Amino acid sequence: MRRRSSCRQCAFTALLVALLATPGSACAGTGAKVAFDVVADVPLPGDTSRFDYESIDAERHLLFIAHLGASEVLAFDTQARKVVARIPNVGHVHGVLAIPELHRVYASATGTDEVVAIDEDTFAVTARVPGGRYPDGMAYAPQVRKLFVSDETGETETVIDTDSNQRVATIRLGGEVGNTQYDAVTKHIFVNVQSRNDLVEIDPASDKIVTRIPLQGAEGNHGLLIDAQRRRAFIACEGNDRLLVLDLQSHQVTGTFSVGSGPDVLAADPSSGRVYVASESGIISIFESRESEVTKMREADIGPNAHVIAVDVVRQLGYFPLKNFNGAPVLRIVRL
Repeated sequence: MRRRSSCRQCAFTALLVALLATPGSACAGTGAKVAFDVVADVPLPGDTSRFDYESIDAERHLLFIAHLGASEVLAFDTQARKVVARIPNVGHVHGVLAIPELHRVYASATGTDEVVAIDEDTFAVTARVPGGRYPDGMAYAPQVRKLFVSDETGETETVIDTDSNQRVATIRLGGEVGNTQYDAVTKHIFVNVQSRNDLVEIDPASDKIVTRIPLQGAEGNHGLLIDAQRRRAFIACEGNDRLLVLDLQSHQVTGTFSVGSGPDVLAADPSSGRVYVASESGIISIFESRESEVTKMREADIGPNAHVIAVDVVRQLGYFPLKNFNGAPVLRIVRL
């Protein structure tokens, strides 16, 4: 039988728990796993199979979610908090990217090796374009109106002209391809080549490789996020569960941090400098990107298989599709 603690001991314990649960506290800043405020768990249609990328169109208050296992794209109204459309027959959909200026969403269908164009107003499929052997992540270069698609196992980057919805180039990268991102400052495309542990820079005007950047400490660099304002790339390595910080001017890795097991999708709030890394283990790791340095703030267990995040920067909300929460798929919405 355990002895009862004194009132003073109880008060101390309560204070310690409060400190651990407070974002930004000294304990939280060292990487303690801190709970988020769950705003809602919204039921999603379909079966308890894997979800993948998400993309927000803030103007239309729409969140597009790739339900990989169900081969469909979900359109979720972030104001009404409900699914307003289900776009079927997008085989094993991995990537999804909303491009508001085109009133269009693109989805990479690895089941049919296509990139599927979806009209944002009608939710109708308007085109299907060859995407290589295993189309995955995507990025849009607005000045040339081209879509760049990671062909993971094909070891190439597929380039699609969004005016004609035709493939116009295939760029050989010489290794298994991770995620693809656009840099608004250089107006270039950056691509992880995860089997070579390097980052490739592409000029979208010529569709030519500008440079290859070796990533010291990388193992399986898959996830990618460009902080254009602060001239950094954040690179999530699924082989060793690390986040690398790359200086885009010096091409040097300036920081390495531990993250949850199986890091996948990254998201950011440019106004606050917050960077979020979602992992297969359900752990989200939060960093602050300042002008002078990057620091790890805290971590939290979001839920089973919470490897995908989308951030609503206006409402300060994070969206996590969970494939199986108490026997059903849900969209977990948390306050960031």
